[in-house]
Amino acid sequence: MTRQSITLTKPNDEWLKMQVENKEYTNKSELVNDLIRRARETEWIREKLKKAELGGFTTMSPEEILVQSKESLRIHGKL
Repeated sequence: MTRQSITLTKPNDEWLKMQVENKEYTNKSELVNDLIRRARETEWIREKLKKAELGGFTTMSPEEILVQSKESLRIHGKL
C-alpha cells in the first residue's frame, strides 16, 4: 500500500474521528479507503447510466434490467 499525507478541515477530521469512535471503522485510513471505493463505484454507475442514455430505449422489464445490472456488477467485482 502507498502511504499518503493529507490535510483535512476540522469538521471533516471530527467526522472521521466520530466514525472510528463509533466503531464503524477501525481507523481513519480504512474509512478514507472505503469512501474512495464508494466514489469509484458511483463513477462506474454514472458511466453506465451515461452509456445507457446514449443507447436509446429498451424492451426489457424493470426486473430484467435489475437482474442484468446485478450480474454485471458481480462480473466486475462491484457487488
